[in-house]
Amino acid sequence: MSGVLVVTGGSRGIGAAVATLGAARGYDVVINYASDPAAAEEVAARVRAADRKALAVRGDVASEEDVIALFDAAAGLGPVTAVVNNAAITGNTPGRLDSQDVATVRRVLDVNVTGVFLCCREAVRRMSTRYGGAGGAVVNISSTAARTGSPGEWTHYAATKAAVETLTWGLAQEVAGEGVRVNAVAPGLVDTGLHAAAGLPDRVERLAPTIPLARPGRPEEIAEAVLWMLSPAASYAVGAILPVGGGR
Repeated sequence: MSGVLVVTGGSRGIGAAVATLGAARGYDVVINYASDPAAAEEVAARVRAADRKALAVRGDVASEEDVIALFDAAAGLGPVTAVVNNAAITGNTPGRLDSQDVATVRRVLDVNVTGVFLCCREAVRRMSTRYGGAGGAVVNISSTAARTGSPGEWTHYAATKAAVETLTWGLAQEVAGEGVRVNAVAPGLVDTGLHAAAGLPDRVERLAPTIPLARPGRPEEIAEAVLWMLSPAASYAVGAILPVGGGR
């Protein structure tokens, strides 16, 4: 594989694993991050250690201006051929839907849905043959929560992931004939810092027994699925939603 891979939310967790594996598979990598430049630069260093170019770009994916700037910066490394829309938030307020405040829900919707829309739009404008591009692939990161609903914790978050899956399916049909494949990977319970940051530090340990494999996933396992979806090996996958959740 070659070209430039843009990973939103690429400074930690699944995004960092995707960026690192992407470099190992031959991509130059642009790491978008929201608030932790040191973490983003650590990931960039791993990319460079694989003899690939790396760029860390700060930006809020819910901001049209920031997303355009992100893709403009990526173009400085070369043609963008792969995009992974990983950035997402839970709102850090676990609980029933009737306990959520509207400001939190609006922010989660803005990042998780509007952010994916903006990044998909800019990806298509740069990769589609309709705009003179050479094609490419987009993978949106959903969640098995889109199916389970995440009751009692993050129903609003789960709803945004269902929206991401619908967006994936619709966009995939729009641009499949223009050299752009759009798919999604839906991770289940993955051992990252998201749970503690959201106020549920014991969540992984608590839910692991409910998974048929009896353990959480690792970010690297999700990255393998994402890189497969980006690769020529998945050339006939269009609009697919690939669950990677240990059977849950």
